[in-house]
Amino acid sequence: MASWRGGAAAARCERGLAIGLLSLLLAACVGAPPARPGDALTLAAQAQREAILAAQSHWQMRGRIALALGKDGGSGRLLWRQDGADYSIQVSAPVSRQSWRLSVANGWARLDGLHDGVREGPDAQALLRDSLGWDVPLVALSAWLRGMRARGPAQLQFDAQGLPAQIEQRGWLVQFRAWSTDAATPLPRRLFASRGDASVRLVIDSWQAAGADAAPPP
Repeated sequence: MASWRGGAAAARCERGLAIGLLSLLLAACVGAPPARPGDALTLAAQAQREAILAAQSHWQMRGRIALALGKDGGSGRLLWRQDGADYSIQVSAPVSRQSWRLSVANGWARLDGLHDGVREGPDAQALLRDSLGWDVPLVALSAWLRGMRARGPAQLQFDAQGLPAQIEQRGWLVQFRAWSTDAATPLPRRLFASRGDASVRLVIDSWQAAGADAAPPP
């Protein structure tokens, strides 16, 4: 994981790490599927799907992430645990063996693993932005990860199977490149989110929700 503002030495180290993993993520996210506006039935099915997922407030996702901001970036393995309104995000870079963990509980955020020690504050998004340069709406991202709209206005496009191909919301374009359809409720396998010169690429290896594993992608 590149530390964009978390120290020049760390940034230089992380910028060159895990090149193979970053290449895999980039290759996996090439080529967005054709997208079309949804008709009434497709939109109703999406609303029903979102209601089912919203009711699953306890879930876990494992995957691989690549982040870029202009010429800076990095990659690593991602573990996201959601427990109602509380959550934790852990990113580990396999080559450097460095990692950080953001945990939010009772409205208070804590960031561990930085070279200059633990940081805390009431705003998790601001904490990540000021410490690592990662300016992503985390609450919205938790919805986008599962192929859902976050709260507020959004524009949807769908693929040929009636699943979201992209969501435009809060200035971000979230494109879904592959889905796992083995579970009762489909979940994304690959997605690419971008806004300006910032981008987030994700390959999702496994989902776990309400104590039951969603089938991992083949």
